[in-house]
Amino acid sequence: MLYALAVFAPLAGAAVSGLLGRAIGDKAAMGASILGMVIAAICGPLAFFTLTAGDASAGVLDLGSWIEAGRFHVDWALRYDTLSAVMVAMVSFVSMLIHVYSVGYMGHDARPRYRFFSYLSLFSFAMLMLVTANNLAQLFFGWEGVGLCSYLLIGYWYDRPSACAAAIKAFVVNRVADLPFAVGLALIFFKFGSIEFAVIFPAVAQHAADTYHLFGHNYSAIEVIGFLLFIGAMGKSAQLGFHVWLPDAMEGPTPVSALIHAATMVTAGVFLMARMSPLMEYAPVALGFVAFIGGSTALFAATIGCTQFDIKRVIAYSTCSQLGYMFAAAGVGVYQASVFHLITHAFFKALLFLSAGSVIHAMSDEQDMRKMGGLARHIPITCAVMWIGNLALAGIPPFAGYWSKDAIISATWAAHSGIGVYAFICTVLAAFLTAFYSWRLLFMTFHGQSRADHHVMEHVHESPWVMLVPLIALACGAVFAGWALDNWFIGAGWPSFWNGSIYNGQHNHVIENLEHVPYIVELLPLIVGLAGIALAYVMYIANPLLPVRMAQAFGPVYRFVFNKWYFDELYAVIFVRPAIRLSRLLWQVGDVTIIDGVPNGLAELTTDSSRQVVRIQTGSLAVYAFVMLIGVVVLVGVFMLTVML
Repeated sequence: MLYALAVFAPLAGAAVSGLLGRAIGDKAAMGASILGMVIAAICGPLAFFTLTAGDASAGVLDLGSWIEAGRFHVDWALRYDTLSAVMVAMVSFVSMLIHVYSVGYMGHDARPRYRFFSYLSLFSFAMLMLVTANNLAQLFFGWEGVGLCSYLLIGYWYDRPSACAAAIKAFVVNRVADLPFAVGLALIFFKFGSIEFAVIFPAVAQHAADTYHLFGHNYSAIEVIGFLLFIGAMGKSAQLGFHVWLPDAMEGPTPVSALIHAATMVTAGVFLMARMSPLMEYAPVALGFVAFIGGSTALFAATIGCTQFDIKRVIAYSTCSQLGYMFAAAGVGVYQASVFHLITHAFFKALLFLSAGSVIHAMSDEQDMRKMGGLARHIPITCAVMWIGNLALAGIPPFAGYWSKDAIISATWAAHSGIGVYAFICTVLAAFLTAFYSWRLLFMTFHGQSRADHHVMEHVHESPWVMLVPLIALACGAVFAGWALDNWFIGAGWPSFWNGSIYNGQHNHVIENLEHVPYIVELLPLIVGLAGIALAYVMYIANPLLPVRMAQAFGPVYRFVFNKWYFDELYAVIFVRPAIRLSRLLWQVGDVTIIDGVPNGLAELTTDSSRQVVRIQTGSLAVYAFVMLIGVVVLVGVFMLTVML
């Protein structure tokens, strides 16, 4: 009962706020939305602790039949196991804090706020449906639900062209990735005869030798399905190649950014890999590709984060990089560490985004860090919690990121494989860059000399308590979550904790190898993290002119990274502009000229012919007699010619 209440309470809040908001007013609608999330935030963690304490057993809460079409049968049910329960607890709690924070952040927005809160609650419900799905159709429902809500929330300020463009971009990029995902779901049904997890997982081993004949070669059916599922995860979790939508999503209100990047949407791909671990364990090539993309994304996004000046975009690229860590862990078979980092990351990344929102709120909507500095004495609470968030992100003990991120780096080493070494190198370099860009953000925003406009600085003020309380709660999570969850997630107690909800194959001993990683490997992330912080201090506090000189000295490299490796420009040339030209051709030639032109042309021809015929009807008897005479002459002439011939 608690579990179902945690899932459906946000839907009730969204329905009341969205459908009745205009009638009951903003305050009542916001109250209904927040009440739904508070209920979920109480019931979700309670259901999790009830399960882990052994007071309840894992199972399925069947809500009824959903789809019946021939042999395709899908029930609507809530899966209640450790993986789902821990995700429900995290999503409900973090989303509730974001809802509360939004009351203060959106307090001065001129639009009806009931619509915004309805979208937020609907977003949370869609994610909860995704993580509690008992079959792939239900998971896909939640998958597309978070995509729809992201479109609505990123483009919430619809009078801004940039927000509308960002919403469309996010929607289109995710639809491109969702096509392979949908094909993968179809192949699973044809291969296993069902899309229910209870049917698929026990039967994977029986189909391990099955193949598909594609392009003249035979490929493992499980490998093909694994690749297709991961491509879907790449789009939702903004991995390399599909990452281009994530930074532009910053056009939405800051609470939306926090919700997308911390509690919902982008974590869906990581969850999918963990949920489908019984299948992925039989697809080692696909897992190698997962590790390759994860490690590459972690490093790639970290390089861009070092050069950006928009405070929210720096944190957005940080999310992209941290998601790469999670996929690197999944790729080497340590799904437990992947989910561990997902949970700790939710706390400190939500904290960083909401802290950035507090800064923007204080700075009269200014987001450029070059126009900040010296804010620590003006907004000390925001500064303190952002310090905590950055310590967690940089992996400094005992903060949350130290426990989960370092475990991932150790796991890539413990894999003892070529792709593991590659992921290890990428994640270590990314750890150095992560510490650098996170403290670059901290120093440019809160320390050093103020670079803000004097008029703006006169109005800088700490955020109201309705915004600060969620920040303090998230800061507590960023401090204690890693230490509290380490033994459960990846420590000695992990087999009993996960209780089969995450599967490790018979030959997958990477998580056991974590106990035998060399001490220097365990220490390396901390060393490079401290080095990154030290470099940021030298460049942005001790010698603030050094970054300018380096940018000038390494101009081409700096411009390449600053322009995000020119992915947007490349995609514009390869995809966007040809698509626009094709669309215009289909519009002007296919639609206007052919589809509309031919019928319209025939209609105009008929009209013109009628006008000409009408001219014959003059009403003059003399004209009619003359025409008849001409007709008689023509007939007589034709008759005489016929006789003569």
